[in-house]
Amino acid sequence: MKAIFDDRQWVHDPKHFMANGTRLANPEQPKRIEVLTEGAKEAGCRFEAPEDHGLGPIAALHSAEYLVFLQTIHERWSRIEGASDEVIPNIHPDRRTASYPRSAVGQAGFHQADTSCPIAAGTWEAAYWSAQSAVHGADLMAAGEQAAYVLSRPPGHHAFADLAGGFCFLNNSGIAAERLLKAGKRPAILDIDVHHGNGTQGIFYERGDVLTVSLHADPVRFYPFFWGHGHERGEGAGRGCNLNLPLARGTGDDEYLKTLETAFDHIRAFGTDVLVVALGLDAYEKDPLKGLAITTPGFGRIAAAIAKLGLPVLFVQEGGYLSEELGQNLTSFLKGFQDA
Repeated sequence: MKAIFDDRQWVHDPKHFMANGTRLANPEQPKRIEVLTEGAKEAGCRFEAPEDHGLGPIAALHSAEYLVFLQTIHERWSRIEGASDEVIPNIHPDRRTASYPRSAVGQAGFHQADTSCPIAAGTWEAAYWSAQSAVHGADLMAAGEQAAYVLSRPPGHHAFADLAGGFCFLNNSGIAAERLLKAGKRPAILDIDVHHGNGTQGIFYERGDVLTVSLHADPVRFYPFFWGHGHERGEGAGRGCNLNLPLARGTGDDEYLKTLETAFDHIRAFGTDVLVVALGLDAYEKDPLKGLAITTPGFGRIAAAIAKLGLPVLFVQEGGYLSEELGQNLTSFLKGFQDA
């Protein structure tokens, strides 16, 4: 299986994030690249670097205003006397239709949903190449590849069209799906990260041309809290094209696989001809963010079930944080898919 990654993705090195009012070490560390690379190679993946397709594929989903913000905010923030090294918001508007300020502090609050997406000097460059990796993967699928793995880091599924959040800045899985759509495909996104892909849902919620399906820990008491509930089905042209399958905290392999069958029913019914899997490995039973209880062999079983759909599949890395078994979980998943 081909794998895609660009070395410039290393330069995003966030130090902190806020959780429960406490400043903590950021778990979305560059070392994830090293561990995931080894896990992919162990599964037989052959890495290649992406081409630069410019801002077009990114701007197809994200607003120009937001892209200007991501490119310039760290330099502007750094000019504030006494400012922190990383851009972390401290005020947010009560609605997306609120007035747009000139202030760097105000714009940070407008474009960053939470305190889990600090922006440092290398963030834009890394996010740009993470997205380019996803574009390259989509192009491989459009050219006839049956499967490919994109090591997108930083991840993307919490990023809305003009809003970062949850360690995410550009919605890599959504960018890949949009690229495939423009290539004449009918894509669906299956998000198996432990957290609901709220940014992905938000981008496609009123559209009927991309199906979005997410299995995740029930957000009633789990991030992202406000999105990911079962009654959220899409609106307008997108009504019935968004499916959320929230799971009880601690759900293990067998129950997860049963729920996955419901996801597959919708993917088939949509007439999907290429599948983008937002591949979170943080559903693992020992992941530091603690939501579900998937085992290392369980990831292989999940991947084997996806393989039996018989569709071309692009795997785009989302979450999965540093634990002793992170690389093994990716190996188990990719081998499980290939063996099936």
